[in-house]
Amino acid sequence: MIDSSKYYDLHAEQYLSTTRDVDMTSHYAMFLPYIPSGGCILDAGCGSGRDSRYFLDCGNQVEAFDLSESMVKAACELTGLPVRQLSFQQMDYKNAFDGIWACASLLHVPIEELPLVFERMAVALKEQGVLYCSFKLQANDFQREGRHFTCFTTDAFRQFVDELPWFSLEELVETRDLRPGRAEEHWINAILKKVSAPPVG
Repeated sequence: MIDSSKYYDLHAEQYLSTTRDVDMTSHYAMFLPYIPSGGCILDAGCGSGRDSRYFLDCGNQVEAFDLSESMVKAACELTGLPVRQLSFQQMDYKNAFDGIWACASLLHVPIEELPLVFERMAVALKEQGVLYCSFKLQANDFQREGRHFTCFTTDAFRQFVDELPWFSLEELVETRDLRPGRAEEHWINAILKKVSAPPVG
C-alpha cells in the first residue's frame, strides 16, 4: 500500500510554499455556518495548519492531526497546537467535535477503506455534527509521485454517501483548484451531517 505521507515528508517545503497562503474563504463559507459560535473543530489531515489557524482566529476550539511528520511540525509552528501524528484509520475521538474539516486529505485513503474511516469520523462527531471533505473530480483513482488519489464524480460520491448509514449529504459543490496555475483541475466539496451514531466498542 502506498504511504502518501512520505511524499509530504520528502517535499515539505515545496508543498508548504504552494498551499500555505491559498485563500480558502469560499470553502470556509460552506462549513462555518454549520459550526456553533466557539465550536470545536477537528482539522483532519491538517497539512500546514493553514485552516486550523483560520478557525482559531475565528474563535473556535481546534484539534488537528496529520500523518506526515513534516506537516505535523509545520502545523505546530503555525498554530501553537499540539498537533498529533495520526492516520485517518487510527482516529480515536468520540463525540468530541461540532465539525470535522478534511480538506484535500481523505483523497489519500484507498476507496475500500473509506467506509470505515467515515464511520470513525461519525463516532468523533457530536450529534448533528458536520463533516467537510473534498476530492478531485474525476472518474478514476490514480497514483502520482508516490501518492494515491481516490477520486469521485458527483454521481459516484452521492452513491457513496447513500450507502453510509451515519451521514446525510447536505451540500455538494464543484470548484476549481485555487492554487496558482491549477485552475484546470476540478474538485468536489461536500458537507455531510451526522444523522446516526455508530456503535462504539
